[in-house]
Amino acid sequence: MTTTIHPSAIVDVGARLGDDCRVWHFVHISAGARIGARCSFGQNVFVGNDVTIGDNVRIQNNVSVYDAVTLEDDVFCGPSMVFTNVYNPRAAVSRKDEYRRTLVRRGATLGANCTIVCGTTIGRYAFVGAGSVVNRDVPDFALVVGVPARQIGWMSRHGERLALPLSGDAQAACPATGERYRLRAGACAEEKVA
Repeated sequence: MTTTIHPSAIVDVGARLGDDCRVWHFVHISAGARIGARCSFGQNVFVGNDVTIGDNVRIQNNVSVYDAVTLEDDVFCGPSMVFTNVYNPRAAVSRKDEYRRTLVRRGATLGANCTIVCGTTIGRYAFVGAGSVVNRDVPDFALVVGVPARQIGWMSRHGERLALPLSGDAQAACPATGERYRLRAGACAEEKVA
């Protein structure tokens, strides 16, 4: 399987891309980037040097993945969503040695036009609604929306809302797949099938 790179894209020498990636119009991937297989980079995407991207990641148009960002496998970055890497930027003050690391765990969705403030972790299969501003860690399977983002529910691995309260002890099934989930002590997890 071969990686496809549009003629208008720039992939700096040294960048590592896995098999079967798609790099579309006006993308720039910096030399230090480490990218897995089967990833897609939409028009006008930028990927910095100190960036690690897992397998099967989808980055839609107009997204900049700046230094100190890690995206695990199966992450979806919606159109024009924003990462930051300096918490308190000033044009006249260099803070390149103060980057705060951001981690987006496996299967998470970052909706269109959302902003992820640096130094946060987005949990496994979490779902950040369009236009939200995330300024604190998001738990696994959590659905967060708003400015600042607040949790309003739970999502399945399939991307369906689960009929679970925000806290307590409860069980629910994904409406699409039937997979079972359990909420215990404020944490949601998949139930293991024996």
